[in-house]
Amino acid sequence: MKTAILATLLAFAATPTLAWAGAVDAPTRFVEAEGRRLAYRAVGTGRPLILALRFRGTLDSWDPAFIDALAKDFRVITFEYSGIGRSTGARAGTMEAMVDDVRDLADGLKIDRFVLGGWSMGGAVVQEAATRMPDRVSHLVVIAAGPPGQAFWVPEKAFLDAASKPVNDLADEEVLFFRPSSEVSRAAAKASWDRIHARTGDLSPPVIPAAFADQAKAVADFRADTHGVSQFLFTTRMPILVVAGDRDVCCRVEDWFALSGRLATTRLLVMPQAGHGPQHQYPEEVAAQIAVFAKP
Repeated sequence: MKTAILATLLAFAATPTLAWAGAVDAPTRFVEAEGRRLAYRAVGTGRPLILALRFRGTLDSWDPAFIDALAKDFRVITFEYSGIGRSTGARAGTMEAMVDDVRDLADGLKIDRFVLGGWSMGGAVVQEAATRMPDRVSHLVVIAAGPPGQAFWVPEKAFLDAASKPVNDLADEEVLFFRPSSEVSRAAAKASWDRIHARTGDLSPPVIPAAFADQAKAVADFRADTHGVSQFLFTTRMPILVVAGDRDVCCRVEDWFALSGRLATTRLLVMPQAGHGPQHQYPEEVAAQIAVFAKP
């Protein structure tokens, strides 16, 4: 009997940690809304945190380590825009349509009030959504995205070249979301890539190139600031956290510096030796900062 118990304990101790098993195994579910199905996944049991995707992203674009670290404090809900991945309906090619996706997802899940976050293009989407739904968003998290209006820094050619490829490999993602010049960042890119690709089933199809132009138009609409997002940022009482890499080749953190003194409630967190995916390079640390920021 003692031998059997000892063997069991040794086997348990030898089992690798499942720090991100929740996100890897989370099933894809669907919400019926306005004649379409929105694909989503949920991990955790805390307050709802809805996360909006980057340009050409799917449910499988999030680093499981980041999602599971957030899930210690939130019910983390990731989703795909209309017509993207496994979501049906007409492709969401405008900011208004993407905001509708956020609202309809929350309605379908019967979530009245939530923390809202978005990465890259998703960071633009959630700024628009918070402007339109200020009574429903308790805290806003903007990851690797700039403010509305004309950017002082434009995306670098290397980023645009990689972003326009039909399929990206690890080398592309080092350029897109990390800092290739940094050994620390390259190692983080490989670790994140491995975690993301640990999920082998229930995957979403990649975003087709025809959708790239639609999403680019939506980002241009945000840049034009046709919906009063800047005024919202200058006057809101909603707590806002911007998470940025110190060397983002797409959305430079310097664009936020230019608004210093005018932003009513915005906090800025800059991660070192990081690019356009700081939450994938520092998943646990960024998640912990978000949990402190959004503490009720």
